[in-house]
Amino acid sequence: MTFGAFDASGPVVQTAGGRQRVIAALGVIQIVAWGSSYYLLAVLAGPIAENTGWPYAWVIGGVSLGLLVAGLVSLRVGRAIDEYGGRPILAVAAVLFAAGLAMLAAAPSVPFYLGAWLVLGAGMGAGLYDAAFSTLGRLYGRGARSAITALTLWGGFASTVCWPLSALLLETVGWRGTCLAYAGLHLTVVLPLSWLALPREGRRFAQVDPLVDRRTAAPSPVAFSALMFGLLAVILTTAGAITALWSVHLIAILQAGGVTLAAAVGLGALVGPAQVGARVVEMAAGGRYHPIWTLVAAALLIATGLLLLWAGWALPAVALIAYGAGNGIWSIARGTLPLALFGAEGYAVLMGRLAMPSLIAQAMAPSIGAVLMQRFGSQTTLGFLTVLAMTNVFGVMALWLLWRRSAAAPST
Repeated sequence: MTFGAFDASGPVVQTAGGRQRVIAALGVIQIVAWGSSYYLLAVLAGPIAENTGWPYAWVIGGVSLGLLVAGLVSLRVGRAIDEYGGRPILAVAAVLFAAGLAMLAAAPSVPFYLGAWLVLGAGMGAGLYDAAFSTLGRLYGRGARSAITALTLWGGFASTVCWPLSALLLETVGWRGTCLAYAGLHLTVVLPLSWLALPREGRRFAQVDPLVDRRTAAPSPVAFSALMFGLLAVILTTAGAITALWSVHLIAILQAGGVTLAAAVGLGALVGPAQVGARVVEMAAGGRYHPIWTLVAAALLIATGLLLLWAGWALPAVALIAYGAGNGIWSIARGTLPLALFGAEGYAVLMGRLAMPSLIAQAMAPSIGAVLMQRFGSQTTLGFLTVLAMTNVFGVMALWLLWRRSAAAPST
């Protein structure tokens, strides 16, 4: 079996084994990238604040700053991947990650520390899921769905691998040594994988707007494309805000509901396996239906989990499993649905456009959640999340209707 990849002169033929090597390489890259950025402070924030005397809120704020920068650079990253392919962009991301982590290790003050997160944020924008999905979309076109799903399985183990690794490194070399160790991993593992394991692609000199050029997309008029893109951007941005707020305040919300710390941590641990389990199901059955149904299922599961928790209608474990399953396949829909709706041409640019508002919302959401928790309490905060999730369900239904109408409309 062979698969087509774009270059300047035509499709590049790859064997099935080559495709699997690409997915495995990107999987390792994603584990290290997520573990050394988004998940880094889950283990290191407390020790950093204790060791330096810096305010804990400023230490935690580093991730929000990084996500903000990631959102701001995402459109340029998408354009660069569309023009040059993912190989050089992911290699640059590895260097940015290494530089930012080295700066963290050397940080003598809060301003220097936050400056390090500016660099890390640029690496996050160029090296996390959106960039990896764009790379697969450029390589495999409409055939990238199964590759994107497989990649999310790898990425789902980022916290499972890196949290224990961070804890071990923290005990042996301290938080600064941990940051240096991750910097070394980016230079010795991620950078070579990016440069050597990913295929070289020809440069595209003529870029197109995926919402205007319909040569490779589904036969829907431009007006429908613009409406679907706008609605999809709102849906993904809302989902990003829900995930970021929930992931930061989950333990506190559960404790406020009368659950002990140990029980809250145990319940929170159910989310990860639920995510991976749902992705396995999607991987087994995903090729049989349109990715919009993955988005529908994800929105319903997330809303159901939050509603059950807010209303107290079920055991917390059931609600968290439902939420985790929905969140697990949501990341798949985020990568596969734009490809199915708008086609492979300009996919990386489209992903950059969609990533920008979502990442900015993720940067702001934890702070908004903190204000809600302090002023109105955990139940109101949970109710706010539930309203957002239910709003997304209606948004997804509207997107489904637009998709059905666009499929029935004559091509222009």
